[in-house]
Formats: sequence, C-alpha cells, structure tokens
Amino acid sequence: MAAVLEYLCAEILELAGNAARDNKKGRVTPRHILLAIRNDEELNVLFDDVVIPSGGVLPNIHAILLPKRTTQPSTASQSQANELSTEENTGA
Repeated sequence: MAAVLEYLCAEILELAGNAARDNKKGRVTPRHILLAIRNDEELNVLFDDVVIPSGGVLPNIHAILLPKRTTQPSTASQSQANELSTEENTGA
C-alpha cells in the first residue's frame, strides 16, 4: 500500500514539476498539480471527483467561439497563378 502511494505521489509531483517548468515557475502550486492530473489520462480517471482548491480549470475555448479562418491560396498556387497570368500577357 505504501509503495502505491509513493508511486502516485512521485508521478503527480513529476508531472506538476514539468507543468511548473513549462510556466517558467520555480515552485509547484495547486494550479500545476491540477494541470498535471487533468492532462494525464489515467490520473484524470482516478481523480475524477476531486476538487483541488485554488487549482482553477483547464484552459479550453470551444471551437464555435473561435473566429472563422479565411482560406488564402497557398504560395504554390499563387506562383502557378502568376506564371499563368504572365504567359497570357506575353501571348504564349
């Protein structure tokens, strides 16, 4: 039992340390622990009903709320279009 708890603590602290380093912080906060747990598939299942005080929520923006992208022709298509217009202008 003690080995299992030790493994879980080591796993969570390693992932939380990685999250802190990604955010350029030197100290692990509850936010980093939450990010570590929620971004790991197995830990997320284990801690599904757990609320971490001062942890916040995962950053997520629903796709429908994002601005629509306007598709611009790729550079290859643009160069082909330029070549075609040049050929039409020269009469080739």
